[in-house]
Amino acid sequence: MFFNRKRAENRFLIIGLGNPGSKYRKTRHNVGFMVLDYVADKFGIRVARQRFSSLVGEGIISGVPVLLLKPMTYMNLSGQAAAAASSYYKIPVCRVIVICDDVALLPGVIRIRDHGSCGGQKGLLSIEDMLDSTNYIRIRIGIGDRTAGELSDYVLAEPEPAQLKAITGRFPDVADALSMILNDNLNEAQSLFNGAGQ
Repeated sequence: MFFNRKRAENRFLIIGLGNPGSKYRKTRHNVGFMVLDYVADKFGIRVARQRFSSLVGEGIISGVPVLLLKPMTYMNLSGQAAAAASSYYKIPVCRVIVICDDVALLPGVIRIRDHGSCGGQKGLLSIEDMLDSTNYIRIRIGIGDRTAGELSDYVLAEPEPAQLKAITGRFPDVADALSMILNDNLNEAQSLFNGAGQ
């Protein structure tokens, strides 16, 4: 077990956002879940234990202890799980990393920030409300390119094949960016990967 409330190492909480249930599994809005699954597989972390209204897994990424978390509360209540886990393990907001979709970015485009607004993303809004801060790290992956129709219908539908290829093709970059961020190289990660996929 890598996590212990009494230990003071520089651990991180990494949260992938999405909606639970098989009907949402492959939708655009579940890109955060998809990335977290990719990262977990790459680094040999099993995300299956039920805690904090989430599926969680503990492990090491690039020498740094991490807790991977997939909230099972639905997107707009993601902050409940984030607050519960970060509070229990005493993880400061600056070591919380959230991975999510962004409909304002073209499919596969990456944007990494260490603060800022939620940009209308309901999962991020919930996290900001529950953590009472915007100073957490967020990695957004574009799912946009909507030409018509309701936004909710678009994000809750599966991406077209070309979009899916563009999105999943960025997952290795996100994993690399995470490794850099965990080792205090946020600026390098931003320089290398912000805009990747354009």
